[in-house]
Amino acid sequence: MGNVMRGVSATDKVNKDNHDSSLKGSEDDMVVVLQDYPSPEISEPIYRMGEKLRLIAQEAYWWRVRSVQTQKENYIPSSHVAKVYHGWLFEGVERQKAEELLSLPVNRVGSFLVRESTRERGLYSLSVKHRIIKHYRIFRLDNSWYYISPRLTFQCLEDMINHYCDFADGLCCTLTSPCLSGVTPPSDATPIAPPVVMRRNFDWGKIDRNQLVSTDSCNDNMVSYGVRNSIAAYLSFSASKDPAQTRAESRKKKSKSVYVVPENSLGTIDYEDDF
Repeated sequence: MGNVMRGVSATDKVNKDNHDSSLKGSEDDMVVVLQDYPSPEISEPIYRMGEKLRLIAQEAYWWRVRSVQTQKENYIPSSHVAKVYHGWLFEGVERQKAEELLSLPVNRVGSFLVRESTRERGLYSLSVKHRIIKHYRIFRLDNSWYYISPRLTFQCLEDMINHYCDFADGLCCTLTSPCLSGVTPPSDATPIAPPVVMRRNFDWGKIDRNQLVSTDSCNDNMVSYGVRNSIAAYLSFSASKDPAQTRAESRKKKSKSVYVVPENSLGTIDYEDDF
């Protein structure tokens, strides 16, 4: 898919510095909380780690943000958040913080993020949640193409992510969903409570059995037609059911096959980073 290599032209060299900025398009107003703010030791946090926020305004070291979940607006130190592009490209997130974010319960196996190096612009790593959090260094060629394994090169990070969402190709597993993608905004529609129909009070002790099991829809019973049918079915079932048969069926239900996930025969790529 991305195996083609091309020579380095003058145009490539000119566009190399602009390639990273093209990754960060119209989604530059989305940020994610890296640590609770304020600290729980000080007071109840307004924003918690992993929460998605919409960036309203950047004012020096304080950013005005709006929670995607609660829609509440407030200020938060810029050091407590990271910008997120395309849903999976996290700016300035270190290895340890990536592990903390991917370890949140909202992420499943295969959840991932691409993080830009805090040391040098244009260097990236892929972090994936599996049995443990795995990290893969993303290498970059002189022509700005990317690769994790030398046998597969990609023109851009989007192509790389799309490929590994379809095939593991040596990674610990196939990529399933971006980190924190399970954190979704609440629906605008307010759920409507179902109507409650009240019937007049009555004493169950005074109800005749014939009223409970009667199927005459014209009969003015105190119990609704649906309830009468349910009670009649239960009485019929419990009366005809053999206890021995019931126990046998119960044992049969408890006997279930167990499916063991096979080990990945491709193994892992030995390009795990250390920063």
